[in-house]
Amino acid sequence: MASRTPHTDDTARQLKEDLHQLSRTIEELVSATADDSRSNIKELRERAEKRLKETRERLEARGERLYGEARDSLHHQADACDRYVHENPWTSIGIGAAVGVVIGMLIGRR
Repeated sequence: MASRTPHTDDTARQLKEDLHQLSRTIEELVSATADDSRSNIKELRERAEKRLKETRERLEARGERLYGEARDSLHHQADACDRYVHENPWTSIGIGAAVGVVIGMLIGRR
């Protein structure tokens, strides 16, 4: 899990940079509309649309990648849990019973 931290930090840093670039372009577009210079507005609008499209594509790609990684990790953890239960059935039964007793006691206090 520690090996994923640098990857997550890089992804977060890249996301911040993308959003910062997009917000700068939109601020330029807003300030350019005050000039009411048609050619300037058109150029900035095109640039803003391009950056918005690029940012959206990057976010979608990252979202799909993160979803895939989370799904794979969940499958791996579920498989490990299943293996443990099959290799240690009595320990698993004991843990389940202990958890059931604790939950029963907590519910019984209400």
